Amino acid sequence: MSRLLFILISLPIVFSCKNTYQAREEIHLNIREFKQDSTSIRAIHVVDKNTLYFAGANASFGFTKDGGKTWMRKTITYQDSLKPIFRSIASNGKDLFVLSIENPALLYKISDTNSKLVYQENNPKVFYDAMAFFDTDNAIAVGDPTADCLSIITTNDAGNSWRKIDCSNLPKTARGEAAFAASNTNIKILKETVWVVTGGTKARVFKSDDKGKTWQVYNTPIIQGKEAQGIYSIDFSDKKHGIIIGGDYSKPLENKNNIALTDDGGITWKSVAKGQDPNYRSCVQYVPDTNGQEVFAVGKMGISFSNDAGHTWKKISDADYYTIQFVDQNTAWLGGHKKVGLMQF
Repeated sequence: MSRLLFILISLPIVFSCKNTYQAREEIHLNIREFKQDSTSIRAIHVVDKNTLYFAGANASFGFTKDGGKTWMRKTITYQDSLKPIFRSIASNGKDLFVLSIENPALLYKISDTNSKLVYQENNPKVFYDAMAFFDTDNAIAVGDPTADCLSIITTNDAGNSWRKIDCSNLPKTARGEAAFAASNTNIKILKETVWVVTGGTKARVFKSDDKGKTWQVYNTPIIQGKEAQGIYSIDFSDKKHGIIIGGDYSKPLENKNNIALTDDGGITWKSVAKGQDPNYRSCVQYVPDTNGQEVFAVGKMGISFSNDAGHTWKKISDADYYTIQFVDQNTAWLGGHKKVGLMQF
């Protein structure tokens, strides 16, 4: 056999071995808890194991840059009296942005020196759920319908100005279909693609491959039909493989059709772990650099772990948190009721 032929035959084997990840059988958690009084934290932005920003209820915004040893906490009020409830946070690498949920919806740009109101929406039905950046200039935020479509606002100038997409350019929502502001993770971005998930009367996945200009919508088997039922969180390990999770917030011990997987980019979904752990969860996230094999799900009923891409699960902690975001394979930050957690394993 010639040397060249041997190399050509060996290349697929080498690359196959390189891309294979052996998922961990057991995970042992250590969670350092940091109390954050008078706020509920459902939106976090993680920079590294030392730096975390959060936005919460009671007009609160805070951060640590030394792994939780010290915290800076600020209050952002509107017209000196209204205290916004923040459940969305995002960053373009330069500035931070926080978005409140209820009327009036208030979106602030936070720099090193000040905070500036860059978008306001007044409507009795307004309720924003999540926000994320595609890149330095482009971002999207999603909320419940105020008409017959999801409320979607976008920016293309690094968050300095925002505009709302007209319903004529969006898929129609069903009556009673909305989104959940449970963890700032009912929206997921990979490059120019964004996925948004809903619940209530319909539990569906909305997808755009061009930063929100055009949309498709796909059905899912997730439990739906009632106000508290549906998809609460979505994540993708790559452009094809993703996971959605949720359930029934009013019946958090139930686990009927609350987890589904896709291998075609969100077009079709298959329900998994029916009647098994976990029950209701508000956030799901792939562990980075594990080839989509390791997944965590958190919620008020505890923390669950999967080492087979979400097909089967094991509850590994009773700690109640709303949201989780990873730093690396062994470190993640969590946000919860009156607390932030730093999880290492």
